[in-house]
Amino acid sequence: MKRKSIIVLLIIVLVVGGMVFYRITTNKEKAAEQNGRPAGRSEMKVYGQVVQGQPFSDYLTLSGSIEADEQIEIHTEVSGIVESINFSEGGRVSQGQPLLRINDAELQAQLAQAQTRNNLAAENERRAKLLLEKEAISQEEYDIASADFRTAESQIQLIKAQLSKTVIRAPFSGRIGLRNISKGSYVTPATVIAQLVNTNRLKVSFSIPEKYANRVKVNHQVKFNVQGVQGEFTAKIYATEPAVEANTRTLLVKAITTNNSDNIIPGTFANIIFPLETLENGLLVPAEALIPVQNGKKLFVMKNGSANEVMVETGARTDEDVLITSGIQAGDTVLTSGVMSLRNGSKVNVTLQ
Repeated sequence: MKRKSIIVLLIIVLVVGGMVFYRITTNKEKAAEQNGRPAGRSEMKVYGQVVQGQPFSDYLTLSGSIEADEQIEIHTEVSGIVESINFSEGGRVSQGQPLLRINDAELQAQLAQAQTRNNLAAENERRAKLLLEKEAISQEEYDIASADFRTAESQIQLIKAQLSKTVIRAPFSGRIGLRNISKGSYVTPATVIAQLVNTNRLKVSFSIPEKYANRVKVNHQVKFNVQGVQGEFTAKIYATEPAVEANTRTLLVKAITTNNSDNIIPGTFANIIFPLETLENGLLVPAEALIPVQNGKKLFVMKNGSANEVMVETGARTDEDVLITSGIQAGDTVLTSGVMSLRNGSKVNVTLQ
């Protein structure tokens, strides 16, 4: 009787155990299917891409401004009444061209007076020299006459220098702006007459982060574009500040460009494209293939039908791809879709894109 009871009990335990094992196995399969992983050794369908080296140019996009090569406010050195204005507002002027004349009648009178004194002093010096040769006067008397003559000449030179200041000339060629005075106005050295700008050449000013400061080289070219102006322009770096600015941790850089079409206006905003490096065989992978992890970034590479986890280092990126600097080689098949549900060693069925 006891033996039968034991046998029945064993049968019940086996049946219950079998049911429990079946339930556990079924739950595991359902969980695996819910996580996107096939149960057992079934393969997961994913997309992949064979990585091949291709040309890649890394660059920075920076903000900058356009400045005139030369730009000044025109002032007069002497005060007086404006006698004539010899330029058109907004027009072009040449270097040395007279722009403005100030009434010089008083200075002309002073010059005539000084020339008369100079003639008399010259005659006195000539007579004193003849008398000195005949020993009729002393050397001291001759020296006084000679000094008076040289003083009279210096006075003429001084008045002529003042007269030259009554004519304001363009210090360089360029475009002149709107004038702030009229004929007959009384001007002083503090009066701003107009603004003169050289627009044939322009400076492009921008700041670059300190981590890239050592890549800035004189005579290297940068590209830029200006809002409202069609096309892309080129400028050549000609100078930098000798030190990084402490507050912004950036280096100020200036480049020069021509403006033959005269369609770029100084003072406008510029988008700078600063080249960093060019690779002939850059390894680019889609951004969605990368998985951020605690120690960096990883991606999956297919080897022998399985997904192998690989830690990688990244560089620059484009709108869609990321440059891989280490971790993979040309010819590797990188898995690009469904990678978040993959595990190291998972069997995969890869469809190449």
